[in-house]
Amino acid sequence: MTSRFTELAVDCQDPERLAAFWCEVLDFKVIDRSEGKVEIGSWGPTVEDVLARQMPPTLLFIQVPEGKTVKNRLHLDVSPIDGSTEDEVTRLLGLGATRTDVGQGPDRNWVVMADPEGNEFDVLRTLAPQN
Repeated sequence: MTSRFTELAVDCQDPERLAAFWCEVLDFKVIDRSEGKVEIGSWGPTVEDVLARQMPPTLLFIQVPEGKTVKNRLHLDVSPIDGSTEDEVTRLLGLGATRTDVGQGPDRNWVVMADPEGNEFDVLRTLAPQN
């Protein structure tokens, strides 16, 4: 018997808004929605695909009544693939992200940001080919 990491659930107050933000960040699409829930991913999961191999997890945004109150214990890291880290930070700020300080200090090669509901995530080094 084996398990697969199939989705990461994110509690939030506005699943539609947060799903739209992360779709723009990651170039994902909405693959399922129901009352108070929106699931996004880079692929449409099927039982056959999941059984056959490990697939990228989806993100599931679930509406809850309470807001975020403390630093995340788990967060996403994203890496730009077609531009610099600085350019990606600028793009994400335009989408509604904010820079945030979780005690990381000034001499880091990554940038800590927060999504529109305050969930921290890191923008890491670029994976774009260097000229």
